[in-house]
This record gives sequence, C-alpha cells and structure tokens, in this order.
Amino acid sequence: MKNDKNLMDVNLTAQKQCIYNGIERLSKFKELLKFLGPAFIVSVAYIDPGNFATNIRGGSVFNYSLIWVILWSNLMGLFLQSMSAKLGIATGHNLPEMCSKVFSRKTNWFFWIEAELAAMATDLAEFLGGTLGLHLLFGLPMIYAGLIIAALTYLIVCMEKYGQRVVEVIIGILVAVITIAYTLELVLAKPDWAQVGIHTLIPSLPNSQAVLIAVGMLGATVMPHVIYLHSQLVQARNKSDDTQEQKRKHLRMANIDITIAMNIAFLVNAAMVIVAASVFFRNGIVVDTIEQAQSSLEPLLGTLSSGAFGIALLASGLSSSAVGTMAGQTIMQGFIGLSLPIKFRRLITMAPALIIIALGVNPMYALIMSQVALSFALPFAIVPMLLITSRKDLMGSLVNKRSTKIAGWIITSVILALNAVLVYLTFTGSI
Repeated sequence: MKNDKNLMDVNLTAQKQCIYNGIERLSKFKELLKFLGPAFIVSVAYIDPGNFATNIRGGSVFNYSLIWVILWSNLMGLFLQSMSAKLGIATGHNLPEMCSKVFSRKTNWFFWIEAELAAMATDLAEFLGGTLGLHLLFGLPMIYAGLIIAALTYLIVCMEKYGQRVVEVIIGILVAVITIAYTLELVLAKPDWAQVGIHTLIPSLPNSQAVLIAVGMLGATVMPHVIYLHSQLVQARNKSDDTQEQKRKHLRMANIDITIAMNIAFLVNAAMVIVAASVFFRNGIVVDTIEQAQSSLEPLLGTLSSGAFGIALLASGLSSSAVGTMAGQTIMQGFIGLSLPIKFRRLITMAPALIIIALGVNPMYALIMSQVALSFALPFAIVPMLLITSRKDLMGSLVNKRSTKIAGWIITSVILALNAVLVYLTFTGSI
C-alpha cells in the first residue's frame, strides 16, 4: 500500500510538472507573439516585384545556377536586419536619426539625397509590380491600374493611425497570400530537387550576364530602405525606462521575428527561381517581360498557375508600396528633420513609375535595373550602421562584438566588389 501511495504521488507530481511546463511554454509563446511583426513588414522588401523580375529572368536564362545567390543574399539580410533592429533597441532612435546625431550636416544631406534616390528606385519596382498584377489579372490599362494601386497603397498607409500592429497584420496577410501562391506554383512546376540542392550550395556564375542578374538579385533581396525602416519599427516595442537586460531580451525576441520572417522570404525567392527554371528554362523560353511570364505559365501549367502568379504579384506590389511609403517618412524626418505630407512624398516617388508606364518602357527591364541601382545604394546604409553599432557610448551592452564587426565589413566588401565587377563589365562592353 505504501509503495502504491508513493507511486501515485510520483505520478501526480509528474502530471503537475507537465501541466506547469505546458503553461510556461504557452506563456512564452504569447510573449513572443507580442514581438512578432516588424520583421514581417521588412520581409516584404525581400519579396517585392523587383524580386519577381530578377528571379524569373535568372531562372529562365541560367536554370538553377543562381539559387545560391538567393541563399547568400538572405544570410546577409538576416545579419543586416538584426543590426538595424539592435541599433533601434539600444539607442531608442532609428538609423537616420542616429546619423543626424553622429555625422555632419553636409554628410547627412548626402545620405538623405542618396536614400531618397534609392526610395524612388524602390517605389519604381513596387508600384510597377502592383500595376502589372492588376493589369494581368483583370486586363485593366496600365495607367488605370496604376491609379488604383496608388489609392490602395494610400489606404493601407492610413491604417497606421490605428496603430502599427494593424499595419503589421495587413502586411502579414499579404505575405501569406504571396507564400501560398508560390507554394502552389512550386507544386505545379515539379522541379528537379537534386539540381536545386546542388545549385543552392555550390556557387557558380556562368557568364558576365549572370553577374548583372546576380547583382540585381542582391539588390532586390537586401534593400537599403528597410535597413533604415527596421530600426524605426522596433520602437513600438521599446520603453523609455528599459534596462540593459530588457533591451537584450527585446533583441532576442526581435531576432526570432527576423529569423521566421526572413526565412519565409528566402523560401519564396528560391521558389521564384526554381519555378522559372523548371518551367521556362526547361521549355527553352527566355522571359523578357512579366506579361510573358504570366501568359507562358497558362499553357504550360494551366490557368490556376497563371492566376496564382498574378495574385502574388499584386499582393507583393501592394504591400511593398506601403512599406516603401513608411520607409520614406523615416528617411526624410531622420536625416535632415524634413517632414513633408505623405501625399506630396508619394507623388514624388511615384513619378518615375508613372513616366515608365507612359513611355511604354519594358517594365521587366526597368525592374531589373532598379534593383541593380539599389545594390549600389546599399553601402551608404550599411557603413553608417556598422560605425554606429560599434560605438559602446551609443550602444551600451549591445555594442558589436569583434566577430560581428568582421562579419559586417566582409558583407560590405562583398557588395562593393560585386558592384565594381558590374561597373567594369558594363564599361568594357561585356554586358
């Protein structure tokens, strides 16, 4: 009897411990949910319409050869977005604001001009993508589709007055739509998974044209405007009286947010290249326009595939246009304290896309070149961020470690080297 009683006590204790562990895990999960969101807004820039152009072009011309670029670009993105979030958490300010405190007025004017030009290149890709999505799905003339995208983008941005969380939910839903659409594309495409695995792990650049596409992929994946924006988005979870320990906890949660969101973006980007290789390269089709990509999918994979493509492009254009607007406000107000109405800023950054539409320029070529331009703008966001996050007087206990500094400068060097190769190939006529 005594042994039975002891056994019952042990079982009861085990059950209580199990219940306690379950409650503790649920509590931790609920706490994590409070911090999820900012990275999902940022991740939109990693799957915007510029990615569609460069990834589809890369897959249709070079088969699976450039999937490794997506992997390494995503690893760079993980590192850089973590740095941006850390800066915002440690200092209580966004990156442009910290630049205004650390660097001279003239330097900040230069940073601002460069960042605004990058924002225009960003908006070009985002606005064109959403416009093309509407055009492909419903056959609307490009100019009317563009006006509808402008109105919808403004509506999403206006939701920010109800709190950042509302925008995070809207963007999260649009990211889910893109992910589901490309998962469907992947299932229908039936790729060669052995070749996918090989080219994900083994880098190769078949020719000089591949360098242009690779740099475009980098520019489309790691984008300067969201490096500025992420440091602002984390402020919604910051508290003025946070201790160093609370800031470290916030950073841990932010890194989980980044890891989840960025890996979803990686899978979508990789799926774009894989589908293009499996469908277009396999059938000897070199894709020169987004319209061609969508129209070619229908006879090869069916109406469901072409419809999913159009929906993904529309969701991407809408969400990324809203994120571009948010980033533009951060850039303007931070570097030089300039605050203009959103309507006016939207008109300025929208102008290049409307001109492209009016002139009838090939949108896919414009998308690719806009992403190359963004790759050139990256160092002007990364270098100041690395300099600031390496200062203990500004970052406190979250200051960069020696290994972090080395990794940061290696990434910057890789980006600069790729850009230098691209300039050389362009001026020697190799591209």
